[in-house]
Amino acid sequence: MNGFFWVKTSALFFACLLVLPLVSVVSSLFSPDLATWQHLIDTVLADYVVNSIGLAFGSASGAIFIGSGAGYIMANYRFKGKVVVQICLLLPLAMPAYIIAYTYTGLMDFGSPFQQFIQATFGLAKNTRVLPDIRNLAGAIVMLSLVLYPYVYLLSYAAFKSQPTSLKQVSTLAGRSKYSHFFLIAVPIARPAILTGGALVMMEALADYGTVAYFGVNTFSTGIYRTWFGMGNREVAAQLASALCLFVFLVLFLEKHARKDARRYQNNTKSKHTAKQLTGKAVVLVTAVCMLPPLFGFFIPTSQLFIWAFFNSNADTTGFASLLGNTLYVSLVAAIIIVALAMLFSTLARYANKSFYNRIIQVLSLGYALPGLVVAVGVISVSGWLDRQINIFSMAWLDTRPGLVISGSITILVFAYAVRYLSVALQNTETGYARMPRQMDTAALSLHHKRSALFTRIHLPLMQSSVLSALLLVFVDVLKELPATLVLRPFNFNTLAVKAHELASDERLIDAALPAIAIVGIGLLPVCLLIYQLERSKT
Repeated sequence: MNGFFWVKTSALFFACLLVLPLVSVVSSLFSPDLATWQHLIDTVLADYVVNSIGLAFGSASGAIFIGSGAGYIMANYRFKGKVVVQICLLLPLAMPAYIIAYTYTGLMDFGSPFQQFIQATFGLAKNTRVLPDIRNLAGAIVMLSLVLYPYVYLLSYAAFKSQPTSLKQVSTLAGRSKYSHFFLIAVPIARPAILTGGALVMMEALADYGTVAYFGVNTFSTGIYRTWFGMGNREVAAQLASALCLFVFLVLFLEKHARKDARRYQNNTKSKHTAKQLTGKAVVLVTAVCMLPPLFGFFIPTSQLFIWAFFNSNADTTGFASLLGNTLYVSLVAAIIIVALAMLFSTLARYANKSFYNRIIQVLSLGYALPGLVVAVGVISVSGWLDRQINIFSMAWLDTRPGLVISGSITILVFAYAVRYLSVALQNTETGYARMPRQMDTAALSLHHKRSALFTRIHLPLMQSSVLSALLLVFVDVLKELPATLVLRPFNFNTLAVKAHELASDERLIDAALPAIAIVGIGLLPVCLLIYQLERSKT
């Protein structure tokens, strides 16, 4: 019992520690720097607000258009090669938005080989711009839509597939066309799932830094970074981060409101859903339409990265092994620690006061909704305060000033990852526990087994797949994380994401290809896991 008390105490300590960055960011609103805020209002604040809202709603609209359309087709039609198309539709999940932005910039720039090829083919003058300039807000929306639509696709596919065939039959008897059925019946029923996917896309768009920074679009993310490092004002940066949090929480509220009526649309009948068999030209048309998003969202940028990385003699491979080692090291350490914390909270939610620890889990899960820069601002505020206290204590008792002990260390970087990605691990560990009936625990405890034995001999072996899934997902999320790593990394410590961003910002796109293709290649691992789980759920 005493041991279990210390476990609960440790969990509460870690929970308080992990929520401190958010508290620090929000508390900054109570001490505004009026002069700096007036300068921001007079100059760029309106751009931050308008562009952030436009980016969020534009990306969500694009993702909903692509994802819900593909979801409806995949749910309602059967055709040869459907499994391959379904797999391809998920591949853009492995492509970070900032990498696809670098790639298409290189492909479509004024002097790119592709543009020169079009000029030569159609006999155009060399100073004629054939392809549009994508380094603007519209381009950022397109880039984000191409890589984020799978969020909407997965949810809408499940929603459309749950609709009974009898609905379509009733529509046909009522004289409705298939287009009328889609817009007036199928989409409204699937609306909660579609809007939930759209809300996820909006949060990812608000959290994006690499794409908008590279395209020169003023959003809250770029404003936070510029205010912090350009103006040297961390307090106002924290207040901008608080304003961005308000946007994120508004999106969370809208997402929760969208899910509120989900049960009303659930199918409680025993009528099954059957997909229509397609043949002939219809197969070619459907395949071509559904392959367009993965073509532009994965295959074209990946092919270009391969060409730059492996078929260009000028590609710079200096230090790549060190970059890969740093990235794998910090990602693995962070994944192990985060999954261990997730197991701690999920286990206590099962063993102890379920409602109390579930509330803690809900609060800690907010970290995933926060952009990486917001987390970085909160973490550096906390670590900076701790470093000041350590220096005050050291000067008073040891007459020495150690300097930055916590800030700028691997420890604080891993801590930021834990704040940001603990929710990813919690989803997997809680799902693993949900599969185990409570009677199993009751039977083991009635045989006088201790809770520790129950965990090590029964729960942990049964949760191996959930734990491994959590490790893999967190590992890849950390590997792709750019803004938090860019701000909090130790001196002279680069990862693949940071190096790709730095090289692309210097317009060295060919040199950025090798770290970028490595990120994409490793990012395929959770996509393969997702495909495996989806296929297993069908059997």
